[in-house]
Amino acid sequence: MNLSSILREALDQIGDKTAIVQCKSVSGGDINAAYYVRSEHRSYFAKINERIPPRFFQSEAAGLELLRQTNVVRVPKVYHCVEAEDGSYGLLLLEWIEGEETDQTPVLLGQALARLHQCYGQYFGLAEDSFIGRLPQKNGQYENWIDYFRERRLLTQVQLAEQKGRMPTYRRKKMEALLQSLNQWLPPTCKPSLLHGDLWGGNWMAGEHGIPYLIDPSVFYGHSEMDIAFTELFGGFPNAFYRSYNEIQPLSPEYKDRKELYQLFYLLVHLNLFGETYGASVDRILQRYVG
Repeated sequence: MNLSSILREALDQIGDKTAIVQCKSVSGGDINAAYYVRSEHRSYFAKINERIPPRFFQSEAAGLELLRQTNVVRVPKVYHCVEAEDGSYGLLLLEWIEGEETDQTPVLLGQALARLHQCYGQYFGLAEDSFIGRLPQKNGQYENWIDYFRERRLLTQVQLAEQKGRMPTYRRKKMEALLQSLNQWLPPTCKPSLLHGDLWGGNWMAGEHGIPYLIDPSVFYGHSEMDIAFTELFGGFPNAFYRSYNEIQPLSPEYKDRKELYQLFYLLVHLNLFGETYGASVDRILQRYVG
């Protein structure tokens, strides 16, 4: 993989024929190589990965576009997305976002997320399969939220954990009991809100004038509380964020009773990605709900 030629071809494809004057590696997460790229015309953020699964970057680009079309949240503009036919590499070329957080940034972020959650779909899930981190995420279109959450979120991760040897018998038995009793805690009816889907503290950033941007989404239509639950799992979101969110989209009094069920999905993802380090947290949630 020749980085210079890949970038040159990408810029040519979007009509930027000017010279590349700078290309430097930057922090971009644990999945992709990331670069700041500056031509004589503008600056870009480039994500590059070798041997990616099919539609890996296409899925992210589609998610960013879906968020952008709501006109209620800011996301980086997608300039170009290419994946080699043989799967040898992929490139996602995005708008370079630069700015500093202000006192109003968390407030604006909470307001934007609340308005995003008021963008409703006709079904739960997503027409296309996607990814959560680097793990494949099967979706589909479901009329019932509990069915979708059980079959496409929890069960998919449980089955993957079994394949990886991270679902011992005692844990699997408790998961089976939980899967059969989700209707005790999850709402039988709720609207399918458009969700970011992977909203931890590293997946938003401040742009010019402190305006927040959402990045690295794993979008789908689901219960709005799932995004909020993940923001609380690892922290990084100040009280002003939650206050401004609740002013527009108040959380249900029952949220505290089901929050950890939504967090369980993300802990299972981390169990599958990073190993038994997250097993104790999975077991703690299972103990709370099924004993």
